[in-house]
Amino acid sequence: MVIKQVSLDIVCGITSKLPDTGKPEVAFAGKSNVGKSSLINGLINRKSLARTSSQPGKTQTINFYHVNEEMYLVDLPGYGYARVSEEIKAKWGQMIERYLGSSKTLKAVFLLVDIRHSPSANDKIMYDWITHNGFQPIIIATKLDKIKRSQIQKQIKLICTELDVVEGTPVIPFSAQTKQGRDEIWELIEEFCYGNY
Repeated sequence: MVIKQVSLDIVCGITSKLPDTGKPEVAFAGKSNVGKSSLINGLINRKSLARTSSQPGKTQTINFYHVNEEMYLVDLPGYGYARVSEEIKAKWGQMIERYLGSSKTLKAVFLLVDIRHSPSANDKIMYDWITHNGFQPIIIATKLDKIKRSQIQKQIKLICTELDVVEGTPVIPFSAQTKQGRDEIWELIEEFCYGNY
């Protein structure tokens, strides 16, 4: 994908009506500090269109990034952030579920997990939830540059086992530093949006 134009087109809060964009969408889910904003910035070749923060829980809205005026990357609120009240967490959950259940053009959901660690209870819940909503999540294992090359396969196997992923599910290791994994992610996005996946 050659990125000619990107804009943050739509921002939906807890009470917002979800848009019907009429264009293919792919969504990104993951816990608060897993590197979702860094991934999106890496995919669209921008330093800071998606706001990264050392404070987890920054994305509290569903953000729609319009790419080349032909498709959307959708950033879902990060989950598992401790400082947010249970009531707000529940509302975020409802908002994500509403989006997964109602988008007419959502083609795929990517679930981000930190390659360094075993998936958390929240990661497992999110994986099951995405599956329950009729999608087969693709796994992106972030923070690839933080582990030794020799550990990669072991950690991917651990993630697959812990999440009990469906056989054949793509698991793509990604580094926001080196951009390793970026091309594979775009290939899948293009296949989902324009191919016959």
